[in-house]
Amino acid sequence: MPRARSNERHYMTKFSDLGLNPLLMRAITEEGYETPTPIQAQAIPLLLEDKDLLGIAQTGTGKTAAFALPTLDFMLEFPQKRRARSARVLVLAPTRELAGQIAESFRTYSRHMDCNVQTVFGGVNINAQRRALQGGADILVATPGRLLDLVGQKAVSLQEIEVLILDEADQMLDMGFIHDLKKIVAQVPKDRQTLLFSATMPKLISDLAQQFLDKPVRVSVTPPSTTAERVDQGVYHVSNNDKLELLFDVLNNPEIDRALVFTRTKHGADKVVRKLLAKGLDARAIHGNKSQPQRMKALDAFKNGTCKVLVATDIAARGIDIDGISHVVNFEVPNVPEQYVHRIGRTARAGRTGLAVSFVAEDERYFLRDIEKTIDMQIDVLKAPEGTKVDLLPTPDPNERLYKPKGPARGTGGRGGQRRPPNSSRPQGKGKTQGTGKAGGKPGSRSRGGKKRKLEGARG
Repeated sequence: MPRARSNERHYMTKFSDLGLNPLLMRAITEEGYETPTPIQAQAIPLLLEDKDLLGIAQTGTGKTAAFALPTLDFMLEFPQKRRARSARVLVLAPTRELAGQIAESFRTYSRHMDCNVQTVFGGVNINAQRRALQGGADILVATPGRLLDLVGQKAVSLQEIEVLILDEADQMLDMGFIHDLKKIVAQVPKDRQTLLFSATMPKLISDLAQQFLDKPVRVSVTPPSTTAERVDQGVYHVSNNDKLELLFDVLNNPEIDRALVFTRTKHGADKVVRKLLAKGLDARAIHGNKSQPQRMKALDAFKNGTCKVLVATDIAARGIDIDGISHVVNFEVPNVPEQYVHRIGRTARAGRTGLAVSFVAEDERYFLRDIEKTIDMQIDVLKAPEGTKVDLLPTPDPNERLYKPKGPARGTGGRGGQRRPPNSSRPQGKGKTQGTGKAGGKPGSRSRGGKKRKLEGARG
């Protein structure tokens, strides 16, 4: 039977109202947390009831704790011995940085319990990861590609997974992981709890949720069309040839604590960094072509303030949760309005204000207008920075007829082109008959909150 929970979910204003295990509450208190964020207040009670969940939430909303805490609560209530080359919980993330941050959060919240958290991702030696998995893990956080490599080498089995969590699912699809995800889910038992979190809700995510989740509840916070209230937004109309010069003039400002600059491509990020360094402004780049040590070194320098400018692609920046970013610069305008919202949401956190600046070339005006329609506001046109030699373009006529540029979509960080929705139909829901339910296959033997769980006693 499921544990009794308060029905007054809308009135839960403290973590103590959620009914979490005292060991978790101790860790939460030590972190100084008292009040759950909206996504936590909505999701945690539902997940404690063992429901599948579709969560629409952006980075910075507290969603990691929203799925980590109830998952750890389940493990405390139903302890098991670890099995070699196996895990009970699998968390999939699109990037190495996000996987590392998720794993660290699990370790923080589980500090007072016996919980082994392992992380696997590409860009580092696979043999060390194979050795780490030999004794088994309670929680495995992974990027899809490296996980499949390890499964193929029989370094880890997915047959004991009881909770499957897909974080930043839309970004994983943008990165081309759709087939990897299907391969992974096919190897995970049907009888599992599945959580899918996404910052946006395109049709492909909806289709994926129908395939992977069983009668999920949906929670949503911060609608994609809502920009941060404390973010001042502005645009410079500038030719592509003058963008680098203007960027240096904008960043060469003592008022900037930390600036996050977004480019469309990895090559573009490196080019921007080279130009800034040549002008004497310290900057680092982070993108998929950088090695893991290079990425971590750049992030650490940005976090501790030794480098105040980080240049990133959308994919690499996804999941980075750093306070103190005073400025966000869109060196190139994203063609997806929601991506603009995600970018500027990196600033104005923890009650602070922030400034988001976009460089708009003539061929990007269509995208700017699309963004303004989505956020329901006209973004102010900024005056040229003091002392700049760049001649800005005239402010365009708001009634000018604009046409969407031809060619592959820009600014999403994906592999280009339109992807087809999955062709396979949704499997049957969880039932008593084997062979039905979500992709995967393993019957359980005991119920917890309406789901069967295979329990083998407490760890010795």
